[in-house]
This record gives sequence, structure tokens and C-alpha cells, in this order.
Amino acid sequence: MTDPVLDLEDLGFETGAHLLVQRALRELPPGARLGVRGRDPLLDPHLRAWCRPRGHTVVPADEPVLAWVVPGGADRWARAERAGSPDDVVAKAPAHWGLAARGALVEPGGPEPAFDLADRDLLWTEIAPALYAHAASAQWDPATAIPWDAEVALPPDIERAVVQIMTYLVENEQAALVVPARLLARVHPHFREVAQLLAVQAADEARHVEVFARRAALTGGPLGTSAAGGRESLATLLTEPDFSLASFLLSVLGEGTFLALLAFLDRHAPDPVTRQAVRLARQDEARHVAFGVAHLRHRSETDPHLRPRLRAAVERRHDALATSTGLNQDVFDALILLAAGGWSPQAIRRGHDAVLALRREMDEGRRRRLAHLGFPDDEAAALSALHTRNFM
Repeated sequence: MTDPVLDLEDLGFETGAHLLVQRALRELPPGARLGVRGRDPLLDPHLRAWCRPRGHTVVPADEPVLAWVVPGGADRWARAERAGSPDDVVAKAPAHWGLAARGALVEPGGPEPAFDLADRDLLWTEIAPALYAHAASAQWDPATAIPWDAEVALPPDIERAVVQIMTYLVENEQAALVVPARLLARVHPHFREVAQLLAVQAADEARHVEVFARRAALTGGPLGTSAAGGRESLATLLTEPDFSLASFLLSVLGEGTFLALLAFLDRHAPDPVTRQAVRLARQDEARHVAFGVAHLRHRSETDPHLRPRLRAAVERRHDALATSTGLNQDVFDALILLAAGGWSPQAIRRGHDAVLALRREMDEGRRRRLAHLGFPDDEAAALSALHTRNFM
């Protein structure tokens, strides 16, 4: 067998000769060596400098060959490993994979970022890729998706009710923005679809904050009130360190409850701006809830102790909020007035009945999702009853 010879002509290593040498070495048959020749005056020292850290040996040769390159086993890539497969996730992603793309050949010796959410069963769901694809295609532009130039000429009391509700929604959506943003920084990049979903979820909530704040300020009046009890309730969401428990409290229970609220506001919206804002937000929130439920279903299949931990999280949050005032009374009254549409006794009674029906709908939705996670009906009912009176 004749060893191949690579003629670099006048190409030097500073202008890309290493690419040709690298390619030729990769194609060498077992046991062969590569001859290198060329006219660049610095070819010999540059060839030796390039081969040394890669474990290749350079042997002097007779003209016309400048040198023979004998492939070595000390190449810095010899101990490299694949970061899994591009299409599959591993059970646990090693820290040294760091920011490498899934499926990439990872050179050893790099940094080890502290991504503590690195176990598939702690954060994965099989529908994560499909949910992300849907989320990416369903993004909407607040500037064009909502008819901001539509006429909004409501009676002052009705407008104040809308503004109060929008003020309340901004407060809750800001909490819903912080939670996924906080979790996102902890997810190992190997599980990129989960990280992407959390990033889109944070972007969704930022967009909701924008549109609800803009609707609140649309007619130039002051914003509504922010009750201490409401902020206290939301603060309990920000301190939960466990990924699954945080997803459960925010997405399954909190945002699940908000689906009913946003549907209520859609039905009773007194103007097209409000209606479109809550309708689009509800579409996003439904996706957040779907991810939370799917993740917890996946987690419950691998962890028999999950449901007791979920129950304990609900009870712990309920106990922490036992002395809080719950839902802002101004928000409750605004919901009644919005559903009533006027001040007659009959209208107020109708509005009050509608808000009570909303609460029953919220409870039924929570119980249904809890049952989907494997809780018996009686336990689902008991846990739903412990959910915060602040809705989120």
C-alpha cells in the first residue's frame, strides 16, 4: 500500500492549509501515514506546531515530500463524547456538556456551568417539542393583533371596573413572568425544548403585562388598587424552588384557574379592545397549562411520591395564606359590575350570580386537572377548595 501524499502547493497554515491536512488525515486507512509537501516557506514549523497538540508525529522525509504525518492517539478529541443524540434526550445531562448542542462532539476539559435541573424526569414531557413548535407559531404582536383604534366609550363606572380588573391582571401576570424566567436559568441546555417553552412562556407573560397595562391606561384615568393580600398570595409562587411544584402551583392550579377568569372576561367584555386582549391571553395560558399538566403526568409515572408532595405544596401554601384577605374586594366588585352591565338591582343580582358561577367553574376546572394527575375525586375536591382565594 502506498501512503498518500498531500500537495498543499503554495497554501500556508495561516491561510487554511490545516483544513486540507485535517481532511486527509480523517480519510487515511488504518496504519497509513500522510505525506505533506508544499512551497510555503513556513510549512514545516507550522505543520509541526499544528500536529503537536493533536498527538500526531511529524517525521522528516526525502524530497519531494517535506514530512510524513503519523496519526497519533493523543488527539484532544480522542476522549471526546457525543452529547447524546440530536433527536433524543438522556436521563441525566452531565455538567461538562454545558452549552454544547445536543448531539455535538464535546471536547473534554471545558467549563461545567451549574444547571441543577439536569434530570429528564424532573422536567421533561414527551410533548415538549410539539408544544414549543405550536408556541413559536402562535406568537402575536400586541401592536397589530388588538384593535387599539376601536372606539371605547364606556360609562365611567364600567370603565373603572375594566381598569381595576386590568390592574389586577397586570399584577398576576408579572408573577407569572417571574416564575418561568427564574426556572429557565436552571434548566440544562440539553433539554432545550423545555428551556424554549419556558422562554416563550415568559415572553407570553411579558406581552400580557403590556396589553393589560395598555388597556388599563387607554382612557387616561388612574389605575386601580393592588391589595396586600393579593401580592402576598402571588409572593408564595416566587419562593417555590422545586421545578415540578412550581409548575403545579403556577400553571396547573393558578393559570388553570385563570383560564376560567379570562373566558368570563371574554363573555362580558364591554369593548373590543378588552375582548381581544383577554381572548389572545387565554390562548397562551392554555398552552402553559397544557405543558404543566403533561410534565406532571410524566413525572408522576416515574415518581410514586409526587402526588403526596403536590398535596403538601397546596396545604403549605394554604397555611401560609390563612390570615390573608384573599381576592381584592375591588376586583370582586368590578367583576360583578362588568357582568351586570348596569346598576339596577336585577342587573347587580345577575352579575353577582355570574361571579359565583365563575367560582364554581374555576373549582370544577381545578378538580378536573387534579383528577387527570391521578388524584381521587374526593381528594381533588379537597385540594381545589384549598386553592388561594386570589385565583392565581
